[in-house]
Amino acid sequence: MRTLPDHVPRLTKAELAVFISGVASMGLEILAGRIVAPQFGSSIYTWGSIIGIFLAALSLGYHQGGKRAARATNREMAWLFIATAAYVAVLLFARDALLTTTATINLPPRYASLPAIIIMFGPPTYFLGFISPYAAQLSQKEGIGEASGHVYALGTIGSIVGTFATTFLLIPSLSIDQIGLLFGILLVVTAIALELPKPSRKPTIGAFFVVILLVGAAAGGTAGYSVQGEVVHQTQTPYQELTVADSGDTRTMYLDGKRHSAMDLQNPNRHVFDYTRYFHMPYLFHDDPDEIERVLFVGGGGFTGPTRFVEEYDATVDVVEIDPDVIDAAETYFDVEESDQLNIYNEDGRMFLQNTDHTYDAIVLDAYKMDKVPHELTTEEFMTEVDDRLNDDGVLVANVISAPSGPASDFYRAEYKTMEQVFPQVYAFRTSSANVVQNIELVATKDGDRLTQTDLEARNDERDIGIDLSDEVGTYIESTATDDVPVLRDDRGSVDALLDPMLGQRYVIEESESETDSNSDSETAIDTENRSLVTIDPEPEPEPEFDPEQDSPTIVAD
Repeated sequence: MRTLPDHVPRLTKAELAVFISGVASMGLEILAGRIVAPQFGSSIYTWGSIIGIFLAALSLGYHQGGKRAARATNREMAWLFIATAAYVAVLLFARDALLTTTATINLPPRYASLPAIIIMFGPPTYFLGFISPYAAQLSQKEGIGEASGHVYALGTIGSIVGTFATTFLLIPSLSIDQIGLLFGILLVVTAIALELPKPSRKPTIGAFFVVILLVGAAAGGTAGYSVQGEVVHQTQTPYQELTVADSGDTRTMYLDGKRHSAMDLQNPNRHVFDYTRYFHMPYLFHDDPDEIERVLFVGGGGFTGPTRFVEEYDATVDVVEIDPDVIDAAETYFDVEESDQLNIYNEDGRMFLQNTDHTYDAIVLDAYKMDKVPHELTTEEFMTEVDDRLNDDGVLVANVISAPSGPASDFYRAEYKTMEQVFPQVYAFRTSSANVVQNIELVATKDGDRLTQTDLEARNDERDIGIDLSDEVGTYIESTATDDVPVLRDDRGSVDALLDPMLGQRYVIEESESETDSNSDSETAIDTENRSLVTIDPEPEPEPEFDPEQDSPTIVAD
């Protein structure tokens, strides 16, 4: 029998244990972000909570493990791995219930994810924290310093492997259940390996039952239906959780559990969400709409806007979308087809603008989510790059999610102020008559002369642009107060703080029944938190003047 040469390093059982604990702990930490994002978002507060809880649980495990290290054995470590794998099985089986239950705890929005993270990931991370001091005790190295240094180096290497493998390999390829099953099996196999060559009866039986739990939990997912409707596609992308679901004749794309795009299966070119109708605003603001020859959409989603533009106008439409899985889903489930008139680019929006040779007559910025806004697409420097890529009569439309007034309006007002630093004229249009978090459309032009609401109404009457925007023009916001909000710049990471007042609030998207129903007496809206329809009075009581010290949102946090 051939043996390894003396110079080839051999991992002892203790070294193997600490390496695998590093892989599993960091793998679970990366996975935690994907698990909690649909319920709590993926803001800096969520990620800060995840990192803090994992570090706290590991520290507690290190401390307790150090106190008990004198009696450390391979069997003790095997039981720790089995216990961790069992908790992973519980996590897979009950994660939805745990997320829903913990979300009802009355905490300020920025701390809302803490209970879920503590309950779901605290115990398994705590168990894994025992491994390093146990492994140091069982190490064959001479001296405490050499043993501890060697063990923590191996654990860190394992953490690096777990981080990169989960980020670049597992999440883009597998579902959450499959990744959890993989980590659980890895932990069980490690436990058995620690008992070789003569595994004990009790740990072996325990490992066997945990494997059954893991397989059962991973296989017991949804049977193709959820509160979102009949799920036709679901995947973990490099950037987010993506779900496509059908409810009646409407097909909706969800990103991290939030509605992003919708298509009427019977009338694919109809604007299901009212805010997408505002994407046509450049045809009112441009001096000559017939001269709009090239349009850029930053953010694709279900390609609702771009496909309508291709159908309606004689213009070349470029779409830049950073997530390749979103593009695949749009092509497969939303009938999107690249053509001579529609060009699709899988790139970062800002990098595309920096590298493209094209200039545009209109740019539609549709890359923001309620709780996740790419800071680099909000700043004065970015707006300068947009300005450079717009022709002289070019128009920018930015789809911002915010409230029209009160503390939850901070992001909208800061973005408005930032765009004012670059463009001579900036306009704002609300999409809901209620003072709730909603889509607010910002329009920026290079024209120094300001258009009034009356001017836009006249242009809408005079121009045949394929869609009646009279109701949209009617949501014109006369003035926007910006004295108390910052200008967003590349070197000032203030976006998360501006989004903070919106966390936990309901985000309402207006949904139309048809292209001609916009003159009805009330508006149909979607409460994206509860996924229910609500009716909003189109003539609310006049709102008081904005006072940052007293104003508060009209919708309370869930």
